[in-house]
Amino acid sequence: MEETKYPNPENPEKLTGLRLEKPRLVAAGVKAVAVSLRHIVEEAGVVRGNQALLKLNQKGGFDCPSCAWPDPDGHRSPVAEYCENGAKAVAEEATERSIGLDFFAEHSVFELAELSDLEIGKKGRLAHPMYLPKGSSYYQPISWEGAFAKLAQHLNALDSPDEAVFYTSGRTSNEAAFLYQLFVREYGTNNLPDCSNLCHESTSVALSEALGIGKGSIKLEDLYEAEVIMIMGQNPGTNHPRMLTALQKAKRNGATIISVNPLQEAGLLGFNNPQTVRGVLNLDHQLTDIFLQVRPNGDLALLQALAKLLLQAEAKAPGSVLDQEFIRNKTAGYEGYLEHLQRQNLAPLAEQSGVPLPKIHQAADVLARKKKIIICWAMGLTQHANAVDTIREVVNLLLLKGSIGKPGAGTCPVRGHSNVQGDRTVGIWEKVRPEWRENIRKVYGFEVPERHGYDVVNAIRAMHAGRAKVFLAMGGNFLSATPDTLYTAQALRQCRLTVHVSTKLNRSHLVHGEEALILPTLGRSDRDLTGGAEQFVSCENSTGVVQASRGVLTPVSDQLLSEVAIVCRLAQATLAHRTKVDWTLYEQHYDHIRNDIARVIPGFENYNEKVRRPAGFYLPNPAREGTFNTPAGKALFHVAEAHAPAPAPGEYLLMTLRSHDQFNTTIYGLDDRYRGVHNERRVVFMNIQNILEDGLQSGEVVDLYNTHGGRERVARTFVVVAYDIPYGYLATYFPEANVLVPIDTTARGSNTPVFKTVAVKVQKVIS
Repeated sequence: MEETKYPNPENPEKLTGLRLEKPRLVAAGVKAVAVSLRHIVEEAGVVRGNQALLKLNQKGGFDCPSCAWPDPDGHRSPVAEYCENGAKAVAEEATERSIGLDFFAEHSVFELAELSDLEIGKKGRLAHPMYLPKGSSYYQPISWEGAFAKLAQHLNALDSPDEAVFYTSGRTSNEAAFLYQLFVREYGTNNLPDCSNLCHESTSVALSEALGIGKGSIKLEDLYEAEVIMIMGQNPGTNHPRMLTALQKAKRNGATIISVNPLQEAGLLGFNNPQTVRGVLNLDHQLTDIFLQVRPNGDLALLQALAKLLLQAEAKAPGSVLDQEFIRNKTAGYEGYLEHLQRQNLAPLAEQSGVPLPKIHQAADVLARKKKIIICWAMGLTQHANAVDTIREVVNLLLLKGSIGKPGAGTCPVRGHSNVQGDRTVGIWEKVRPEWRENIRKVYGFEVPERHGYDVVNAIRAMHAGRAKVFLAMGGNFLSATPDTLYTAQALRQCRLTVHVSTKLNRSHLVHGEEALILPTLGRSDRDLTGGAEQFVSCENSTGVVQASRGVLTPVSDQLLSEVAIVCRLAQATLAHRTKVDWTLYEQHYDHIRNDIARVIPGFENYNEKVRRPAGFYLPNPAREGTFNTPAGKALFHVAEAHAPAPAPGEYLLMTLRSHDQFNTTIYGLDDRYRGVHNERRVVFMNIQNILEDGLQSGEVVDLYNTHGGRERVARTFVVVAYDIPYGYLATYFPEANVLVPIDTTARGSNTPVFKTVAVKVQKVIS
């Protein structure tokens, strides 16, 4: 019934012709340059494409719409201050292709839903606001005035503002995000789920509890001074390639790099910098000194084993391993943590982690001798049931060494989207900080609701149950980014109206409520002439730097509005005479927005002056300075029992990951070059021993399924690929396997979906 009644909510279950090569050990190199240029030329052409690339991540240019890795404060390469995936992201946005009115008249949502995500994304930029009436399967043109009136009508017809959900993706600028949350809160709700709920929410919770701030504590330059850099649950070669340059510089300065991951990834093991002669000649590529192949979710056990070995080394040479002065003066809870570790046994911890004990000793010996330690992590740590505990254990290890609040040391959560951290900083959160509420009351004269709103998982549940009836997404591809795809699709279809502010067509536009709107917006690379003047916006990167972003390209259509203009006009249409905010003033010039951000959000004093500095400015970060704003006034040790779930008999534990040819839900192509997978995305990576025990062969086709909560979930038609992955575990690409991730399996304390340890069974497809 699902397939015949509604458009397909998933990628089509068809194979495209798998071709395998040997996985690579080294990332980037000349090949990455060639691939980048090919994407740019094919999408944007030589002139337009190079116009964009020359301004990408430059001072006075625009911020990359891909990852949130920081730009150097000082010198930046005038030719290529970007990576392969950044170039691909710009190519997608700067494309000369656009979707006109004829396109929607010719293609129904049913027809479009039969395309793959790659095919949908390659159709081009959205060029006109579109409306899908109730009962229709064709989008039709609508004026901007008509679109805002339609949305305002639905919002004002709700019995409660809490029946509306307002989602935000990480690409939204500080200015637009601030106005968005201001409108939503004046409207009367805190239903502000965002992509942080799906990725680094566990980080924000853990760091806030342990250190008093939910952000990393380092600057980019600290990586260059570090003596040890641990990279955990992260694949920088694919997800944050510019990080490799910083790691290479750190290694040349003497740093030891310890990589912890279930897969040996090219960007972890090696990197050829294409901007150096040695990199071009493949002479300067080794990065990792110690590789620890941990089981998925074995990180907590590994960290406790390392901490226990450090305690043992300290007992043999008191005062030479741990920073006792730092522990005594700057931390609380050490005694309880010490007692907990003393009760632990190394052998069971090593067994849970999946790392042989001699390898753990090797890493511990390095940590014992060094004082400046940085630990970096991403979704490999944050998307497990015990993610908050694991990240607090990261902090525990750093606290033992006194490696927070000093140069060359600290926490480094690597954010996945270019302004996801900035959106939270300026107010995108389903909760409300007391200072936000009080400052909004003082500046604008209205009261912000105190009750918590919906995060992503609770928003999906509310829509599914009919408690939320209007859904508005400021960017992103909500359906494909979220867990339990069919459940989420049913939730969206329960809505009276679904609305997406987007640059390009995606699958979320095709899985809709009774009515639907698509509102096309400017991208980062587009010149913004809102209010009759050339405007710029600003973004915050992973290290807390806020800098200006100025688009340089002529938009593909004169029907595009900036996100700022969309929010301002929607607020005016919805709130009308009830509003106490001068939305017209904000749309006229974005300086007015930044002036009021400075009045509402701490840390943005003199915003307009500081953001015009060529490299932007750092937001305050007490943890970076060795000050910890916890209730105790100190950094806090936390105690947690290490427990890594093991596969049940006849089952596997599945983790989802990105291909090298994608960023989040945006698919650039069908090649995962570093893992040796070409022309196919429907693959499942399996340990060769598991393949043999199941009577399978590499290249055979299987279905993956589970029955969690009594409901069968099936991901069909995956090609088995033998790979170096821990026994009992599988890996597949996101979002094809999201259908298997149960909506009610989330991280304790953060409610982040557990994308990395999903119980599944494998069934061979009989042809």
